[in-house]
Formats: sequence, C-alpha cells, structure tokens
Amino acid sequence: MEPAAAPAPGPAGSPGAPLRRPGWVLVVDDTDSIRLLIRVNLELAGFLVVDRPDGQAAIELLEGSDPLPAVVVVDAQMEPRDGWWVVSWLREREATSHVPVVMVTAAMQDHERKRAGAVGVDAFVAKPFDPDELVDLVEGFAAQGRAFGPGGRP
Repeated sequence: MEPAAAPAPGPAGSPGAPLRRPGWVLVVDDTDSIRLLIRVNLELAGFLVVDRPDGQAAIELLEGSDPLPAVVVVDAQMEPRDGWWVVSWLREREATSHVPVVMVTAAMQDHERKRAGAVGVDAFVAKPFDPDELVDLVEGFAAQGRAFGPGGRP
C-alpha cells in the first residue's frame, strides 16, 4: 500500500474524505487490539494511518516509502524486530533521521527511559495510555517535527 495514495477516512469513517492532517503516521505494534486502538483514534483526528505488526514489516515499508511518515508510533517489545531496532534503523539513516518517534510500551523502567533517550525516541508513553494524550503527541510532532517538546519526552 502506498501511504500517499491511500484514501483517508473522514470523521465518520467515509472513505475518500480529505485529510485534515498533513502526512501519514506509521503505527507498529504486535498486538492487534493496540494497533486498532491507535489507528482509530488517529484516523478520527484526521490522520492517514498505516500499520504493521512488527519492526521488520515496518522497515520493509519504510525502505520504499516516498513520502516518509510524519510520525512513527512504535511498541518497544516485538518479534522478529523490536521497536528499539526500528528507532536505531531510523536514526542511522540520513533520509529517516528527522522522523519523530513515539514509543508506546508497557516497559517503563528507568533504564528503558534512558535507553529511549539514547537511541533517539522523541516521546515515551506507558501502556495503558490515554488515547487523547497520544493523539496530542502525534499532532505536535506532525506539526513541528522532532523540535516538538511535549512533557512526555524521555
């Protein structure tokens, strides 16, 4: 699926309605219900959302994407490639190093927060999470890029 060509749902879910937000968002999580929760809330906020069940599938999509997503929302713990690997991959490449990353995870120990900051995660959100707060973060990063400085940053 080409993210730029896919129709975005409108507020009532009608296909083909115009996007109300710039760009698209990639959601990467191995739990179907979490991907659906994030997708529905971001689509209701006007974003085009593409999701993948693991880091490997996400990278395969990103390698051929033009344009790149405005924001990547990623889980930390997945197989075969986890969110840490996805973030490292993004930051190691000049073409993707500017893409903001929001990590949504149940792993919230201090050493994981430090690791998130070290690898370049822009915001770290604990599961369970408030969908409205996640949407606010994505909106901020989509509008301002990595310069957005929410209180949820690692």
